[in-house]
Amino acid sequence: MDIVNKLKKELLKQAFTEEQKQTERLNECKHIASIYAQTENAIAVLSDMKANISYIYYGGVAEKLGLAERNTAKTIQSIWEEEIFSRIHPDDLQEKHLQELRFFHFLKSVPEKKRPDYYLIHNMRMRDHSGRYVHILHRMFYIASHSNGSVWLSLCLYNFSMDTSLSCTILNSADGQTLELEKQNCNDLLSDREKEILQLINKGKMSKDIAQTLSISINTVNRHRQNILEKLQVNNSIEACRIAKELHLL
Repeated sequence: MDIVNKLKKELLKQAFTEEQKQTERLNECKHIASIYAQTENAIAVLSDMKANISYIYYGGVAEKLGLAERNTAKTIQSIWEEEIFSRIHPDDLQEKHLQELRFFHFLKSVPEKKRPDYYLIHNMRMRDHSGRYVHILHRMFYIASHSNGSVWLSLCLYNFSMDTSLSCTILNSADGQTLELEKQNCNDLLSDREKEILQLINKGKMSKDIAQTLSISINTVNRHRQNILEKLQVNNSIEACRIAKELHLL
């Protein structure tokens, strides 16, 4: 799934610096994740974007789903918890990654100190131990950033959902404000010229036609096309237009 590659690249390509008390802060966040798992019976996943490592803590939800025994934990060498992802309904998994990409870019516009106030919440379907899909509430927090603005630690929580009508929403836990994620876009992913070219591609225009329309060379058009594919992490123009529409770039 191309959106997966895009999200992973956005998270892992960030520039990280050596920070004072980094180990202390990591241990604090690991403790927070373990407490969530114990008190809410949640599956809590703390992901370290700098080290590309995840710390997973299992509560009663994990036992019910057949993933692990409650009050256990493990560490994996990836920010991608494939064992959990493999249980999520394919349609919901694609939506999850897309919304997380939107959320990541939304937080880039938020002052570092206020980022932990915001979290993403939405419903999804996951298979239990019998293969039956059950409703799960997923919450995602970016709970620590580096001084240069790079997002460092994320916390994902999985609980059984009591209200399946909840739509994908950003909540500010400090003031109760809610934001509709569909209205948050990723405009900074592409330059204005790249969006202009992609709009013409979406209309079926070839590079030669685009060059004439914009009064630029074909080489320039092709360079922009290649940049678009790389930024959206897709293999062709059809996929680029599809992902761009999902991200409200078209």
